[in-house]
Amino acid sequence: MINLIVRRILWAIPTLIFVSFISFVIIQLPPGDFVTAYVGQLRHNGEYITDVQEAVMRQQYGLNDPILVQYWRWISAIIFHGDFGRSLEWNMDVKDMIWGRLGLTLAISSLSMVFTWIIAIPIGVYSATRQYSLLDYVFTIFGFIGKGVPEFLLALILMWLSFTYFNLDVGGLFSAEYASAPWSWARFVNLLSHLWVPVVVLGVSSTAGLIRVMRANMLDEIGKPYVETAYAQGMTERQVVWRYPVRIALNPFISTVGWALPALFSGDIIAAVVLNLPTTGPLLLKALQMQDMYLAGSFILILSVFTVIGTMLSDILLAWSDPRIRFS
Repeated sequence: MINLIVRRILWAIPTLIFVSFISFVIIQLPPGDFVTAYVGQLRHNGEYITDVQEAVMRQQYGLNDPILVQYWRWISAIIFHGDFGRSLEWNMDVKDMIWGRLGLTLAISSLSMVFTWIIAIPIGVYSATRQYSLLDYVFTIFGFIGKGVPEFLLALILMWLSFTYFNLDVGGLFSAEYASAPWSWARFVNLLSHLWVPVVVLGVSSTAGLIRVMRANMLDEIGKPYVETAYAQGMTERQVVWRYPVRIALNPFISTVGWALPALFSGDIIAAVVLNLPTTGPLLLKALQMQDMYLAGSFILILSVFTVIGTMLSDILLAWSDPRIRFS
C-alpha cells in the first residue's frame, strides 16, 4: 500500500500540470478574451470605450503575450509563491476570493453528503431485505422522483413553500441584517435557519440514486453462500446483514469519495445560483463567462487536486474495507 501511495503521488504531479495547462488553454479557446467580454458587457449597459483603451487594457493584463508565457507566469507564481494571481474582472487576489467562499461551500456540501449517507444506507438495506414490500415500493417511487426532479426546480419549490406557508425568506445563507455582520451566536442561528434548504436540495438527488445502488448491491449479496452460512451458524438477521453483505455493498459509496471531494468544492452551480448562495460555484460560472482566466483556471486546478487526492483516498479506503482488493 505504501508503494501504491508513493506511485500515485508521483503520477499526480505530471497529471496536475497537464490538467492545469489544458484547462488554461480551453478557457481561452472561445473567440476574444477577457477584454472582449468586458467591452461587450459595457456596451450592453450603454457604455463604450475606445480601441486605444482596449489595447491598453490588453497590454496591462498581459493578454498580448503568447499563451505559453501567460501560463508560465500564472503557474510559476502558484508553485513558487502560492500566488494564484488577480482576478481580471474583480481586481482582487484570487486566493482571497476562493478561500472566502470555500468555508461555506464545504459546510453545505459536507452536510449534504452526510444527509445522503444517513438516509440512503438504511433505506437501501431495508428495501433489499424487505423486497417488494409496501415500503420498498414507496422508496422506489421516491428514488425515481428524486432522480427525475432537477435540483434547481426543487430549490424553487422549497423556496416558494417556505415563503408562502411559513413566512421564511430562505434565499441565500443569511438574512439581510446578518449578511455582512461579524460572526455571533445570532448569526450562526440565522445561518442554520437558511442552511436546511440547500442541504435538502443538494442531497435529495444523491440520496435517491444511492438508495437504488445500495438496494441493488444488497440483493446481489444476500443470496450468496457466505450469507446462508452465517445464518446457519445461528446469527441473527441484524448481525448477518450488517456484518457481511452491507460491508461489500458499501464499496460504491466508498469509491465515490474521489468525486465527493471536488463536489464539496464546486457544489451544484445551478442550484447555488437559484438559491443565491455565496459559494464557489456561482463564482466559477461567472469567471468562465467573462473568460477570467486566472480565477477560472485556479478553480479548475483546485478541483483537479481534490480529484486526485479523492481518488487516492478511495483506493485506500476500499482496500481497508474489502480484503479482496488489497494490494500485496
